[in-house]
Amino acid sequence: MDELAATMTGFARTLRAAGVAADHERTRNLLLALDHLDVGDPARVYWAGRLTLCAAPDDLPRYDRCFAAYFGGLRAAGRTADKVVTRHVAVGEAGEDGEQEDADAAPGTASRTEILRHRDVARMTEAERGEVHRMLAMRRSRRHQPAHRGVLDPRRTIREALRKGEVARLRRKTHATRPREVVLLVDVSGSMSPYAETLLRYAHALVRSEPRATRVFSIGTRLTHVTAELRHRDPGTALNAASRVIPDWSGGTRLGEELRSFLKNHDARGAIVVLASDGWERGDPALLGAQMARLARQAYRVIWVNPHKGYEGYEPLTGGMRAALPYIDDLVAGHSLAAFEALSERLGHA
Repeated sequence: MDELAATMTGFARTLRAAGVAADHERTRNLLLALDHLDVGDPARVYWAGRLTLCAAPDDLPRYDRCFAAYFGGLRAAGRTADKVVTRHVAVGEAGEDGEQEDADAAPGTASRTEILRHRDVARMTEAERGEVHRMLAMRRSRRHQPAHRGVLDPRRTIREALRKGEVARLRRKTHATRPREVVLLVDVSGSMSPYAETLLRYAHALVRSEPRATRVFSIGTRLTHVTAELRHRDPGTALNAASRVIPDWSGGTRLGEELRSFLKNHDARGAIVVLASDGWERGDPALLGAQMARLARQAYRVIWVNPHKGYEGYEPLTGGMRAALPYIDDLVAGHSLAAFEALSERLGHA
């Protein structure tokens, strides 16, 4: 039971990171409830956590996402669970015309999440952007593989306990491989201001995932190293710290000069370099092309993330993009959560 308690406490911490009010008192109530339940039944574990850890209707979709992610897809399956979820969420106040506003709130929640995954962050409301930022934070993870020795793997342990009805064996894990270094250069100029915060939150998730193998710099009119600021556990605190040290937020763009400064003072040999920018260059495009050539000779792979790449018919017509294009291995989109997920997969394969 000690291992079960450690696992569920970790689950509660995951919920708190996602914005759910799963405080210590609620976590204690969950553990007390599990003492009287069959933990081999996923539905009982699901509902025990939902009833004790959630405090408001907004917590419910976050709880469902965290439960599925933390327990590797295990969820409270069956018609009974579906009926309770739908009845609890859908019953609301009538609209002005006297009709119920939303009769399918639970399916609508899933649809809303899928819509947000593909929507341009520059066109979102503050609330929608905040939801995407929370989902970005949930995606930080370190690659592990099963092992006979290593740190405890609570997810595999609890999944096996849920299947068998008891903790028969403690499962362990170890790092699969040594990760290749990733260097992110994030354009914070005026033309990138709708995307800069989301890009830095994505960078924060990578730093938290692999703190020893990730470096982050902002670029605009000067190069600023912000890795240390992004190491803070809380995304909001990390972003505030980074914004305080970035002197050229929403300023101009001199990509060539900043890339030359990076190559002069920092090493990119063997690294995957991700340059996030729309390619608007106020300096000399020829200088940018020359520095990109130097970067391509040093780096293992160069990935350019352009928010406009996600739109149909996009062509790299700006002077900066035309100068950089011959030295780019991958030109990818960077305007939505789905685009960042695709970028993460590309980095994992690289």
